[in-house]
Amino acid sequence: MSELRIALMPGDGIGPEVTAAAVHVLRAVEAHSDDLVLAFETLSVGAGEFLESGDPLSDATLERAKEYDAVLLGAMGLPDVRWPDGTEMTPQLDIRERLDLYQGIRPVRLQHPDLTPLRGAERASVDLVIYRENTEGLFWDRKGRYDPQAAYVDNAMRISRRGAERIMRAAFEAAGRRRGHVTLVDKANVLPAMAFFRTVFDAVAEEYPEIETSRVYVDAAALYLVLEPQRFDVIVTENMFGDILSDLTAGIVGGMGMAPSADIGDDYGVFQPAHGSAPDIAGRGIANPIATILSAAMMMDWLGREAEGDSVRTAVQLALRDPSCRTPDLGGTTSCSEMADAVVSQI
Repeated sequence: MSELRIALMPGDGIGPEVTAAAVHVLRAVEAHSDDLVLAFETLSVGAGEFLESGDPLSDATLERAKEYDAVLLGAMGLPDVRWPDGTEMTPQLDIRERLDLYQGIRPVRLQHPDLTPLRGAERASVDLVIYRENTEGLFWDRKGRYDPQAAYVDNAMRISRRGAERIMRAAFEAAGRRRGHVTLVDKANVLPAMAFFRTVFDAVAEEYPEIETSRVYVDAAALYLVLEPQRFDVIVTENMFGDILSDLTAGIVGGMGMAPSADIGDDYGVFQPAHGSAPDIAGRGIANPIATILSAAMMMDWLGREAEGDSVRTAVQLALRDPSCRTPDLGGTTSCSEMADAVVSQI
């Protein structure tokens, strides 16, 4: 038997609800396997933990998480729980940086044609993945402090050769497993840091002569993702650009409730929905758990259990074939737990 130890970080808002739904699906996968055992432990992280202990992410909790095979995270942060400077608490970003989870992986796949606002032939051809550099870029300066009376405030964008090379190599490796095309998204016509980013991309591309490449400015990429999403296979980009484009692409496949993600480094992997904690609907049982369920499928892939990951993705697609199986964000009345049950019924 193969036991996998998973640390759960349900977090805040709807996080506990969608995490419970994903665990329900994973337990069904476990029940249908001859050699899989899943062991879960819940770790308290987030704004709620800050209100209890004064620390949203303690050193002890992070060290504890390192002992597990993977982390499944729900959502973190609450808009009314902030640091003294007015910024929200974002322990999920601290986890990325402290565990060096430099690969922000955001698959974008349309699960059912009815779920997209797109029209025409492009409805059936949305299947791409964004590789977002997770540890530097414009987020590098996020912990800087400013004087509220200042005449101006600067934020630096950091692009290191090492940071760019490793995310780009990860993107090229992914393209080799997919359709063999990588698109660099940057703003090299305006920003020197982005011109450097492109120079590094060109050098890394020479290591992968079998992979086709394109280079697109971020504003044009936003346009093409809406008009011609089928032109993209793997996108690699800077931290902030990846953050923005990830939400845009979520919109073309049904919204944030349909957007899974993974934050992966050389040693650790954290898997979570791309959405936030949505405190306005927390506790009402109407959150969409599909993004978390698909993130759990990505976790199974990363743990070497691709067959189980595929079974979850297939079950999601089969469940969504029923037009009555829709959570309120998708225009239906299915509850969070009912959606999880529908997926489980297809395992």
